[in-house]
Amino acid sequence: MDIEKYIETGVLELYVAGILSEKENLEVVDNAKQYPEIKKEIVAIEASILALSKAAAPKSRSFEKEFIGVKNRIQKAFESKVIEMPSEKSSNWSSYLGWAASVILAASLLWMYSENNSLKSEINVASQNNETLEIQIEEAKISLEKSKDLLTTIRDKDIQVVALGGQAVDPDSYAKAYWNKKEQKVFIDAQGLPEPPDGMVYQVWSLKLDPLTPTSMGLLEDFISDDNKVFALANPNESEAFGITLEPAGGSESPNLEQLYTLGAVNS
Repeated sequence: MDIEKYIETGVLELYVAGILSEKENLEVVDNAKQYPEIKKEIVAIEASILALSKAAAPKSRSFEKEFIGVKNRIQKAFESKVIEMPSEKSSNWSSYLGWAASVILAASLLWMYSENNSLKSEINVASQNNETLEIQIEEAKISLEKSKDLLTTIRDKDIQVVALGGQAVDPDSYAKAYWNKKEQKVFIDAQGLPEPPDGMVYQVWSLKLDPLTPTSMGLLEDFISDDNKVFALANPNESEAFGITLEPAGGSESPNLEQLYTLGAVNS
């Protein structure tokens, strides 16, 4: 049995409302015994209806009085004419009145249950929105801490600023390296680089010039999604220059000089 589909048919609400046939009631009872999920759903429906009834007690009493009043007026009208009608028709009318009352009651219970489920859905949506907001706040905190760290580095009296100019592959490209040699840390401001194509990533190199010896400092990961385009990298090297190349995702062991976007020498 597909339990979820069975529950979605609404037969359990009709069972709780008491308007199923005896055979249908027995089927629901048997299924509840066999599948704990169905029994749990029945208990939940009963609890929801009870809670809603208590929460709307004044309205419920008003509805009940109005419903009883209508039913009594119908019955009185029926009784006033019962002498003129055969007993068989009277029995049929009583059955119809009972059935109509059951349908009205069931519809009211189902409406309250539906409203309760809608409220739960709205609460879930609000909860998800709160979680999203918390994530955004946390990301903002991380970005703020990163900015403060960058400012501290830039303002350090021992900082070296290295301008990286555009090369043949893209002369308009540019970047800056803020190197704190004491802390062995470099911030790369890559705002002047174009977005890398799919499957490609920028890789930063520390260079010794004579002979030319490149050492990878790391990748500019998540370049497109990084709003401020500032990346912190460790640099324990005795760098004489910095270069940035475009490499396949994951980086390369040695730079592809044909894809050298920026290059800048460290002032002695």
